[in-house]
Amino acid sequence: MKYLHTMVRVADLDASLDFYINKMGLVEIRRMENEGGRFTLIFLAADEDVEQANAEKAPMIELTYNWDPEEYTGGRNFGHLAYTVENIYETCQRLMDAGVTINRPPRDGHMAFVKSPDGISFELLQAGDSLEPAEPWKSMENTGSW
Repeated sequence: MKYLHTMVRVADLDASLDFYINKMGLVEIRRMENEGGRFTLIFLAADEDVEQANAEKAPMIELTYNWDPEEYTGGRNFGHLAYTVENIYETCQRLMDAGVTINRPPRDGHMAFVKSPDGISFELLQAGDSLEPAEPWKSMENTGSW
């Protein structure tokens, strides 16, 4: 058995691609348009996963965009997607500067949560040892759910 991908339905393809690629830094691996089924599939992977393996073998997120509008409701039963980052403070600052809300700030220098435009929760974990707690993060309150 081999892990392939996690599928996430998205309501606004442009907003989702902006978040996943421009803000989170994922890389588009492939795209499939299905005229008959009226949907687009976009497969994304983390840049380090692509560097360490053939792009097609990297663990991926499949964004599914249905051309006919639907309303999606999420639940905490989905859980979250998790990625390690080289510097959690720099990553969170870059995301905040790009307009992303930090739902659970990295007060401990180790873990943070953000959400995609469709409410998918992302856990960001500091690679290696936790960083020393630092402002403004250590006194920042949670925002919304994560």
